[in-house]
Amino acid sequence: MSNLFRLIGRRLVALPVMVLGVTLLVFVVMSFSSADPARLALGESATPDALEQYRVAHHLNDPLLQRYWDYLVGLAHGDLGTSFTGVDTSQRVAEAFPITLQLTFIGIFAAVIVATILGIIAALYRDKWQDQVIRVISIACLATPSFWLALLLIQWFSTVPGGTGTFPALVAEWVPLDEDPAAYVNQIFLPALAIAVPNAGSLTRVVRTAMVEELDRDYVRTAIGGGVPRNVVVARNVLRNALITPLTVLGLRFGYAMGGAVVIEMIFNIQGMGKLIFEGITRNDVNVVQGVSITVALAFIIINIVVDMLYVLVNPRIRSI
Repeated sequence: MSNLFRLIGRRLVALPVMVLGVTLLVFVVMSFSSADPARLALGESATPDALEQYRVAHHLNDPLLQRYWDYLVGLAHGDLGTSFTGVDTSQRVAEAFPITLQLTFIGIFAAVIVATILGIIAALYRDKWQDQVIRVISIACLATPSFWLALLLIQWFSTVPGGTGTFPALVAEWVPLDEDPAAYVNQIFLPALAIAVPNAGSLTRVVRTAMVEELDRDYVRTAIGGGVPRNVVVARNVLRNALITPLTVLGLRFGYAMGGAVVIEMIFNIQGMGKLIFEGITRNDVNVVQGVSITVALAFIIINIVVDMLYVLVNPRIRSI
């Protein structure tokens, strides 16, 4: 148990360092933006004196390190700054981020279920026709870009001319699950499917490879030779040990899926982080772009730390590391 606490402690100690690095990188990159926050806030007709007063009032003339420190202090209090329109960035992120998170989680969850089933079947029937069929399907899914698949799904199954009319092509207004479950499923099905398919293809190959490597180990042959049923060995030992590598990839795929969800949201007009950062970029709103980038980056870091903790549940041997 002490080894488990040390493992958790190392991850928690590394968390502030990674957070500090991410915030510093995003802040420095955004500081090179050519957009003038004072000009964006006051308009093109603002006088030089008014612009200067705005810069002084919002500490825009302070040195970079001082501004970064002020930003960290605000970030520690949940303040991501204010957009040039006067709207609190933290409030806008708080409204948009849960939508992106739900879309990503549902897409990845569906991908994990499908990939686990197909990967196990492919490994158990290695080099047979089942394995060959699953290999072709997984490679086809892996090679399919999410945004292209999203467009095809709209063309085939949405309310556009020629589609089945089953699902909406665009989400006019996001409906939470607790308000109308049927409308929620209807609006999120196609976007989640567009995220799930490429990730399912990638994870299927990983699960299949990990299972094959584990099935070739000596303890599997020894257990089966000793009379233990093959299905029992696979369920109790092989599957558990083989999940370590897919878990590692899953943490990375979740980050990629969240980035892909931003693009998918733009295609389906979902009011998530994708639409928010698009508005920030088109309007040169530095605080909005900075707030979205830092939020997504921090979510990626935290999710990967949670995945590290899952290693312990899957394989207790890691507790001794």
